[in-house]
Amino acid sequence: MAVNFVDAVNAYQKMANKDSLPGLGPKNDSNNGDFAEILRGATEGAIGSLRAGEQQSLAAAAGTADLNDVVTAVGKAEMTLQTVVSLRDRVIQAYQEILRMPI
Repeated sequence: MAVNFVDAVNAYQKMANKDSLPGLGPKNDSNNGDFAEILRGATEGAIGSLRAGEQQSLAAAAGTADLNDVVTAVGKAEMTLQTVVSLRDRVIQAYQEILRMPI
């Protein structure tokens, strides 16, 4: 399957302009939130992506969803899950590294 480069760039720009995805929107110069708020927003975004994939899968099982929408939603959910697992592993690795530091 060939992917058109211009379409891919346009899709990335469209996603970057969405306000629903934390961290991907336009950068603000003001410091509005602390780390906990940023983390909470990212977690809620990940949960939303996983729920959307689940809802599309249920709609496909009921026969009411378009196959392209189902594949897209499940792909996004899978990528989100892989990202969350990777971040979790890095946090655990950093914590273990801190524990090994001499006092």
